[in-house]
Amino acid sequence: MEKYIRAIAGMFIIISVLLAYFVNINWIWFTLFVGINLFQYSFTNWCLMEKILKKLGVS
Repeated sequence: MEKYIRAIAGMFIIISVLLAYFVNINWIWFTLFVGINLFQYSFTNWCLMEKILKKLGVS
């Protein structure tokens, strides 16, 4: 599960940085959101993406 979460977070960061560069700088807020979620996960062990993946049947 953690492997999927890291892959998705990395993909989100890459996509949002590219969108911020090529489309609109406001996409950088999405990058910040992903970073904040990764940071809070290190303290709380609660991850929204983990909940979403579990509902989708990923284990």
